[in-house]
Amino acid sequence: MKKVGIDSLSFYVPSLYVDIEELALERNISADKLVYGLGLKKMSTPDFDEDSASIAANSILKLITENNINPTEIGRVYLGTESGVDASKPTSSYVIEILEEILKDSYGDRCFKNCDIVDLTFACAGAVDALQNCCDWVRNGEGRKAIVIASDIAKYELNSTGEYTQGAGSVSMLVCENPSIISFNGLWGVSTKGIGDFFKPRRQFKKSEILIEAARLFDKEISQKEAESLLEEAESKFWSDTNDILEIYKEEPVFEGQFSNQSYKERVFEAFEDFNNQNDRNILNEWEKIIFHLPYAFHGRRMIIDKWISWMEKNGRSEIIFSEAGKPESKLDKDWIKKVSKSDTYKNFINEKIAPGEKASSEIGNMYTASIFMSLISSLVESLSSNKEFINKKIGFISYGSGSKAKIFEGTIQDNWESKIKQLNSRKKITISEYENLHRRKVSSNINNNKGVIKLVEINNGEFTEGLRSYLKY
Repeated sequence: MKKVGIDSLSFYVPSLYVDIEELALERNISADKLVYGLGLKKMSTPDFDEDSASIAANSILKLITENNINPTEIGRVYLGTESGVDASKPTSSYVIEILEEILKDSYGDRCFKNCDIVDLTFACAGAVDALQNCCDWVRNGEGRKAIVIASDIAKYELNSTGEYTQGAGSVSMLVCENPSIISFNGLWGVSTKGIGDFFKPRRQFKKSEILIEAARLFDKEISQKEAESLLEEAESKFWSDTNDILEIYKEEPVFEGQFSNQSYKERVFEAFEDFNNQNDRNILNEWEKIIFHLPYAFHGRRMIIDKWISWMEKNGRSEIIFSEAGKPESKLDKDWIKKVSKSDTYKNFINEKIAPGEKASSEIGNMYTASIFMSLISSLVESLSSNKEFINKKIGFISYGSGSKAKIFEGTIQDNWESKIKQLNSRKKITISEYENLHRRKVSSNINNNKGVIKLVEINNGEFTEGLRSYLKY
């Protein structure tokens, strides 16, 4: 089988961040709980003029320019996101429009003219789906090249239990034959179950009820009949619309944290069964690192402990655990599992296999679809700095998307991986007040006017262009 995988990658993270300890103080939350309990340090925050399309465009532009990629040779650009800017027009089409304008002097007009583009959405797993799809496409042809983009903005309600896990960013990857960084063997363990652990519904409101509530803001009371009469006579574009129902899309999800955590674990464990049925692996001995989708930095180490106990048992190493934590009263002994999680043996496993991939998440926060790929970059950067031998080592990937689906897959590190790894750039800290104003969309200009970055410049309001977005590289 030919080698197919990631040849080069680049990322873009918004230049603004919130200090987690300052947020904890403002929210009256224990900073130790967030920093030492969840592994959080900084929360990446998009500027006023950044969205998932501009963030994606910045990462793919870096990928192309830093690696001298000819866009006319790219057959696919597949974008995984759950932060799309339109319900019909794919975010990838905005991205390609931006790049063709920027790159026309170097590669001619419409340099992506013969490139297939699409968005894939499955919560945090959409970009993994894009990667699998593009790897299969490259493998089934000759000399094919694809770019996979993961781009998202994780946004939760202010003062919610998800607020401190927010983040944003994008990772772009060139997928081709004989890759420089990592190759994938084509085997994917999958588990799917339709549930409602996390979702972003279209909320519906009757216009008459909105009008009644608006009147109360002015200490006025109007009846349902009066509201309906006012709507019939209204001439404004908003109120005179013939639809009695107003649909509102919010970036902030409806979610149930504990249910989602449990679903993550259940889908991942089922996907492991499917993966092992195809290609049985001794995880402890054969996977050099384990890369997770990380809703928060320490999530992987928390949810995988049950699986680790079974891996230790499979390798005849249970007595090591018993020597530190004693024997459990039953397989459901939660107190015993908590003791195991604090054992030196488990901590050593975390430090060796998992912790390197957590560091970027601590500095950025949840990146939804890009989280797992930023974890890969984090682990590679850590291995580069420690000068450990990494070539031909196997890396395991654990992906999850709410709704729900998990995918387990593995890759093998290639000879030239060291030449393709980049560090996280410096960023600007903003105050809690600035962050809250950005979150509430009360800011009317950008905070960090950094040059050389693609930004959103206008949301049009013309008769045939209402809501269409325009972008510019500054």
